Parts: sequence; C-alpha cells; structure tokens
Amino acid sequence: MSVSSTNVWTPVRWAENEGVRLAYDRLVTGGDGEPLLLIMGLGASRQWIPDGLCETLAAQGFAVARYDQRDAGESTHLPPTATGNPFAALFGKRGTAYTAEDMADDAIAVLDALGWRSAHLFGQSLGGAIAQRVALRHPGRVRTLTSMSAVPGDTAGLGTLRYLRMGTLAKLARLDFPDTPEGAIEAGVAVARLCASPGHPFDERAARETSQRVADTGIHDPQAQSRQIGAQWHGPPITSIAVPTLVMHGDGDPLIRPAAARRTAARIPGARLAILPGVGHDLPRPMWNEIATRIRGLADTGSRRPGGDGDPGGEPGGESVGRAQ
Repeated sequence: MSVSSTNVWTPVRWAENEGVRLAYDRLVTGGDGEPLLLIMGLGASRQWIPDGLCETLAAQGFAVARYDQRDAGESTHLPPTATGNPFAALFGKRGTAYTAEDMADDAIAVLDALGWRSAHLFGQSLGGAIAQRVALRHPGRVRTLTSMSAVPGDTAGLGTLRYLRMGTLAKLARLDFPDTPEGAIEAGVAVARLCASPGHPFDERAARETSQRVADTGIHDPQAQSRQIGAQWHGPPITSIAVPTLVMHGDGDPLIRPAAARRTAARIPGARLAILPGVGHDLPRPMWNEIATRIRGLADTGSRRPGGDGDPGGEPGGESVGRAQ
C-alpha cells in the first residue's frame, strides 16, 4: 500500500451508467500513452492502488486512469438488500441490486467519459474478474486484459469456494470495527495486513497513511460487499475471451489460491500465466516494476496482432510465462 498524492491525479470526475455515478481520475503524467484502465477489488477505493505502481506504468508508456466500482469509494452506494453478509452471498443468499453485466458496463461508461475508444485493462482481485467480464461483453473496447489475484470471471457461488482460503475468510469475518472514520482507518490497516505479501515486509506506516487519507468505508461494509459478490454473471464463459491476456497471481496469496490463476489461464485461449514468488493479495512495492513490465510486454503483443493498435481481431499471443505451479 502507499499514499496517493492528490497532485499526481486529476480532480475527481464522474461517469454514469443507468443512474449510477462512477468516480474516476487520471494520472497527470503519461497522458500521451496508451490508455490503461485500472479496476480495484472488493469494496475497495481506487485510491488503494499504489501511486508508485501507477507512475511505473506511466513510465512504461501508458496513460493511466482508475475508477471506483459501484458500492465502493466515491461511487454510488446502492440501497441495502436482504443479504448483508458477503460470505453468505457466496452460498446463494444474494440480493438483487444489480448484475455482473452492470458492473462490466460501468467500466465502459468510464471509458466513454474518458473519451477512450478502447483501452488495456488491469484488474486486481474482484477487479480482475470484472476485467475478464468486460473483455467478454465488450471485446471491441479491450486492447489487452491483465487479471491479477482473481478467480475465473465466470465462476459463481459455491464454485468460488474451491479457490478461497477459508482460514483467511474466517479472519476477515471476525474483523469488527465501529462504523466511524476511525473504525474505517483501523479496518483498512487490518485488511491490508491480512492481504500482505509473505515475501515482502508489511509497511504498516504506509498502510495506515493510506487508510487515513482514503477513509474507505467500503472496505468494511459487508452490505456493499455482499451486493458486489451477489452480482451474477449471465454471459459467455471465459473460454470466449479473444484478446491478449495475462493472468498474474502471488504464490503466497492468503485469500485466493494460485489454482484460480492456473484455471483461468488454462481456459482463456492463449493466455499467459505468471506466478509471482512471495506475493500475497496485494501490490507490494518490490514488484511494481515486474508487474508494469509484464503488462507492457502484453500490450506489445497486442499491438503486433493484425490490425495493430490493440485491435481485437487476430489471435491472442499466449505462451505461458513466469513460474507456473
């Protein structure tokens, strides 16, 4: 985790999808680069994505934008549903606030607001599953797809459980902080610690500074998280993804097993797989350059396809890279 500096991002802007307002901003540097949209995970503000990683991506030739998913950060939070427990939502006890298709369309609304005809996508955790679904639902808008620390985008309900580490889920379920700004800060630090990379020192100071600045209520809002988890996908399987794809996962992920990445990469035609040693369910500083370099390599693959410029036609470039387990 790291603190975002307000002077490296544009002021917050707004996109809209069927009455849902979506907060987004752009990195000030790298504006002439190739469009890259970042999608964050379950209940988390876009501001949890480290600035340093974003600046490293800009140095690799990307114009970087990020947004808050619905029910997260500054974007619209929907009314409560019958299910207020995100883990119960995995067992089929779901609300009906919206669908996974709606969440995929949110990303397209942000692209439209940015004026981007198409973009590279990078999603982490739930954001990775959303990115996969965008590539399925709107293939012409996606240049390349990078999914990190995520389950297969067409997995739902009990099928998700095979990829989750139940011990960490139990710890997350036991977290109990007051519904106050102070409680949100402590929740942010606690979640960051649980998701931290075992192979890299946990920077509690940076996590606390980020949590204090973001004051992200979504990170400990079970109602919002249950609505996101309860959003069901009704579209085609991920075997239909036809854009160059990179699947990354930490071998020390305490929340989602690397088997999820292996399964995702095996099912997406031509997908590359990178298992990152010592990485957890986060984006640790020592890995920023490697992550950015791999995304750059994928983008270069996309630009070499027939049609160039990330045109979705042609075959995805896909030898497996990294240390597959």
